[in-house]
Amino acid sequence: MGKVLTDEQIEQYNRDGYVYPVRAMSEEEISAATNKVETFESEYDCEAQERLVFKAHLPFRWLNDIVRHPRILDAVEDVLGPNLLCWGTGFFQKNARDPRFVSWHQDSYYYGLDPSETCTAWLAFTPSNLESGCVRVIPGSHRGDKNLEFVNEPHEDNLLVRGQTIKNVDLDSAVSMQLKPGEFSLHHEAIVHGSDPNNSDHRRIGLSIHYISTDVKRVGYNKDSDKPSASLVRGVDEHGHWEHEAQPERDFDPDALAMMDRMRAEFFQRGREGEFVDKPART
Repeated sequence: MGKVLTDEQIEQYNRDGYVYPVRAMSEEEISAATNKVETFESEYDCEAQERLVFKAHLPFRWLNDIVRHPRILDAVEDVLGPNLLCWGTGFFQKNARDPRFVSWHQDSYYYGLDPSETCTAWLAFTPSNLESGCVRVIPGSHRGDKNLEFVNEPHEDNLLVRGQTIKNVDLDSAVSMQLKPGEFSLHHEAIVHGSDPNNSDHRRIGLSIHYISTDVKRVGYNKDSDKPSASLVRGVDEHGHWEHEAQPERDFDPDALAMMDRMRAEFFQRGREGEFVDKPART
């Protein structure tokens, strides 16, 4: 038995590349967190996913608390082991009656990690179900070719900027990871996944939290003076591949906001130079 996951769930994650649902926060707790997201959107006049992508946790104490939530970390530890880094976080939402969708893709195409072993915890802030366009996965697809070929099919409603799309997906095998507010799913970065438009009358808001074990490296960083950064959220880091990020002392820290924007720009620039794709996946 794991700390949170059963033996059957751990086996399912390894075999199928996903597991859901797991309860992290009460509906009251996640409602309060949703209010914080919408406060940010109001103050900065943007959707959260327009700015709070890649390292959304850096400027906010409350988001740092979420990425360190014991229930989430216990579940991730069950599949990755005791020494954990959080290297990225991002909000992804679709508004009520929103035609935007995410084409079938793999996160491995974007992440530039070696080995490709990110475990993403997708935390639902609002109902994420069939009607609102929840994340859908193709079971077992992470165990095949971890870098399947994409074709670019740009579409104004596709949240993947270049319309990267994996063809010939077996839709009959797709599993819809439906979540209630405060629940989360786990999925392997190489699993083929996507999501449909939001046909409901409410917003679909989720937070993707990207965890790795401390032995994982980011491609393109070879010198001690040029390390990527991540938050050590559990255990010890015996490898030193990542600089450790400091936790903010308060919310809306202007220096941390500026750092988040700078690091996002640097990540995208590396993509434009060909090290990896220049936009993170949205689900």
